[in-house]
Amino acid sequence: MSAFQSRNGVLHVESVSLADISSQFGTPCWVYSRQALETALDEFQHELVGLDALVCYAVKANSNLAVLDVLARRGAGFDIVSAGELKRVLAAGADPQRIVFSGVG
Repeated sequence: MSAFQSRNGVLHVESVSLADISSQFGTPCWVYSRQALETALDEFQHELVGLDALVCYAVKANSNLAVLDVLARRGAGFDIVSAGELKRVLAAGADPQRIVFSGVG
């Protein structure tokens, strides 16, 4: 089931109306679904059970601390390219042993 659904012509994320979110926070705003993040990561990690593999989120794609926190709590690894990204993933609670630095050159 998708985390984003239309109910009576109103788009909701999980159980919250996007109209209510826009009224409270204004627009534009970014809306993320914890359920969607957790489900996607869990499904991906499940397919790799038994393999020597580490699923790493590319922090450069989105360094939002709330997103990083959700992923860290689910055991994700993190692909970083800078000291600033390292600070963010550590602040989000990432396991230092699950951080991969992919520097340029």
